[in-house]
Amino acid sequence: MKNRNPLTYIAVAVLIVLVGVTPLVATAGSAVPGGTGSLPQTGPTATPNDPIWLAFTAARSALEEKTGEDLTWVQSWTYEESEWKEGIDGCRTLAEDEQPRQLYFGWRFVITSLSGRQYEVRTSFNYKIISICDKVTVVAEQPQSNPNPNLPAPVTGSAVSGSFEVGGQVTGLYPGTRNAMQSARMKWAKIQLSMGQDGSGLIAEAHGAGYKILFSVIGDKNQVMNSSYQDSYAQYVAGLASAGADGIEIWNEMNIDREWPAGQINGANYVPLLAKAYNAIKQANSNTLAISGALAPTGFFGAAGCTAQGCNDDVYTQQMAAAGAGNYADCIGVHYNEGVVSPQQSTGDPRDNYPTRYYGTMLNRAIGPFGSKQACFTELGYLSPEGLGSLPDAFAWGGNTSVAEQAQWLAQAAVLSAQSGRVRLMIVFNVDFTTWGSDPQAGYAIIRPDGSCPACTSLAGVLQ
Repeated sequence: MKNRNPLTYIAVAVLIVLVGVTPLVATAGSAVPGGTGSLPQTGPTATPNDPIWLAFTAARSALEEKTGEDLTWVQSWTYEESEWKEGIDGCRTLAEDEQPRQLYFGWRFVITSLSGRQYEVRTSFNYKIISICDKVTVVAEQPQSNPNPNLPAPVTGSAVSGSFEVGGQVTGLYPGTRNAMQSARMKWAKIQLSMGQDGSGLIAEAHGAGYKILFSVIGDKNQVMNSSYQDSYAQYVAGLASAGADGIEIWNEMNIDREWPAGQINGANYVPLLAKAYNAIKQANSNTLAISGALAPTGFFGAAGCTAQGCNDDVYTQQMAAAGAGNYADCIGVHYNEGVVSPQQSTGDPRDNYPTRYYGTMLNRAIGPFGSKQACFTELGYLSPEGLGSLPDAFAWGGNTSVAEQAQWLAQAAVLSAQSGRVRLMIVFNVDFTTWGSDPQAGYAIIRPDGSCPACTSLAGVLQ
């Protein structure tokens, strides 16, 4: 037997760190009572046929079979397109009479398990040929932190304290809505605002009803890259904090061109706005929870990761982290609205196993690059058409989810979040929306068309 350890040459430098083992088919919107009305938000379709993801899935399965280690969740994985001077099998000891396969180009993956073990797996581009190396031949590079030197120093201190809490996104704190939230033992109400709207009345109403209030604040995407507009945005959110807002999410789904100007979508371009808003909030009210804008989970933009129209959320997250976003957030905003299986599962989605399909892999994908920083789910919901009719084609994936499953899965997500220690806040999307059509928001609502709220009972059972 002969041990081969070649020098690996990198043919194309496309190293991208992907955290966890992470596409929002659609993200529902929100409405402000007596204000702007509906703010629909539809997301891009996932691309589970991304050849890199399929190759990684094959590599991971082969590695699990060989090692017996469960790699459903991992610390991180990297990939690169490589040339192997001595072939795909040149990194491993060959068995007696085994002939090395004559393949010299393909994907090279480095997978770091939750236990910290690192493995190198090589695959052909069509992922039909796989070789598991005896050891990692080249130490995987980590993305370099390159924060903008012009960013202000972050205001010190953090509003993160106490235990995990649950809330719900609402159209308003109407009697029926308050009754449902109270029965579910929710502590927070979330409402989306556009920059300039007066939130003082909503703050007073929420506090008067015994709830903390979270505002998700959006603005004019055509002006958001202008420094003077960012200053105005920061001044506005500071006013909300000064008025008593308990939490503020700084923008929304800025990785797609529905929310950010095309051609300028990059995590580094978001950080100046985040930094200004965070510091303004903290100077106005150090107790206000400042949350980075949650991304639209998606693989729509393929292997490149980004186009002029947007970025896959994992790539955008890496860009944010490298630009210093973690210095300007109490927690990292996360959206998860596309599940059709229990959050306890990490396989079994009938569509595919793209990582954003599952609660756990979505959480890993969103916060892994930020170290110990916690997540704040500013939208987490399960779509059920029960009692409402047929779903539009773009949402047909949710057609088999029952109201009973919605209730059970929300409770399970709350338990997993609390027990993980990695989640500060979980906002259920949604409590009381009634829109049903091309954007079927009512299907996410825990108050069902007949007035019942099974999810209120299930949540109360785990939030005592």
